[in-house]
Amino acid sequence: MNVSLIGRIAVGFFALHVVDVSSAPSTLIERGAYLAKAADCAGCHTAPKNGAPYAGGLEMNSPFGTIVSSNITPDKFHGIGAYSYDEFARALREGVSRDGKRLYPAMPYVAFTKITDDDMHALYVYMMQGVPPVASTPPPTRVPFPFNQRWALAAWDWLFAPSGTFESRPDRDTAWNRGAYLVQSLGHCGSCHTPRGAAYQERGYDESSKDYLAGGVNDNWYALNLRGDPGSGLGRMSRDDIASFLKSGHGGGVVAFGSMVQTVEDSLQYLSDDDLRAMATYLKSLPATGAADGQFEADNTAPALKTRAPDMPPAIGAAVYASFCAECHRSRGEGVANAFPKLAGNPSVISEETTSLIRLLVEGGNSPATQHGPLRQSMPAFATTLNDLQIAQVLTFIRASWGNDARPITTNDVAALRSTLHN
Repeated sequence: MNVSLIGRIAVGFFALHVVDVSSAPSTLIERGAYLAKAADCAGCHTAPKNGAPYAGGLEMNSPFGTIVSSNITPDKFHGIGAYSYDEFARALREGVSRDGKRLYPAMPYVAFTKITDDDMHALYVYMMQGVPPVASTPPPTRVPFPFNQRWALAAWDWLFAPSGTFESRPDRDTAWNRGAYLVQSLGHCGSCHTPRGAAYQERGYDESSKDYLAGGVNDNWYALNLRGDPGSGLGRMSRDDIASFLKSGHGGGVVAFGSMVQTVEDSLQYLSDDDLRAMATYLKSLPATGAADGQFEADNTAPALKTRAPDMPPAIGAAVYASFCAECHRSRGEGVANAFPKLAGNPSVISEETTSLIRLLVEGGNSPATQHGPLRQSMPAFATTLNDLQIAQVLTFIRASWGNDARPITTNDVAALRSTLHN
């Protein structure tokens, strides 16, 4: 019998104790609040446009349809106020609600299963005592057949979902283990940054898998490779650069964009410097994937040794860059510290996966606004300013300049993503 199934049966029969939160100390509530920030609970369970915190209503796109987040405030009828501790822990670790309904893996219970008992207890106390109840029910999730048959998720869980809380590795130091715990469990970084298989399962849940945190496309954004690859990964970023990026969205000339902006704003900026450095320590320990990727040669005065993009960048691309990009990103792609990202050697620029790069030009974006970071900066959308050919040519120019060496982007690449975004 599957080991994880045995563990879940044991939980169902023997985890019957009751946690009294009526007189919990304020320090435990504060700890739970910190853990909720680390897990970014509000990020998914708060509707856009001034929705009540934790009251649900956020629509999340998935390959199976739109999933709407639930109300997790302590309201007894609309939220989770009637949940016992065991029911709360089961929902987070196994993806099963109080009424036995299975949750879609958009809820990252495959990561939350690793949360320790002490942290789970603190989270429960905070959600029951530190969050105001909200008497509202979000719209129900509606996905087409057969994905609306939630009973089938039991088979998915049996096949793919891991179980068991995080176990420290004795061959690693305290900082590494703390970082591994935060990245793998509360931070659920793998939910976006790990590629998924045919059944939408993450293709790895810790450093034992070479696919873990190797990058993945979610909702038409590419979540970067967080391993040691020198091209699209973190190989050329220092531990301090990574910690700074997690705290403010700026680090080593790289700036957060897309859905990572909200993660920095709602979650990571509130973590302690020690925890952020621990996460960076863990990430820097992950070896490169060795997959085909773009390259960067820092000495860009020397001739390119390998050039997969055209040796002479198209004139259209160079002209578009000079007209629309150079003012912020500068003539040699060096960017402006704490304002605009560098393009020379930027992992997002030379990544083999170009989804985010194209989307940024089409839709624009902005950097995070944080307590201790630089002021927010915005990038305009060029959807109505540049046509598909111009976008393809300027991105190809950028990916072949200042030491960058990445494959060209075609007009078809741009047209296909535009069509997807407009649908």
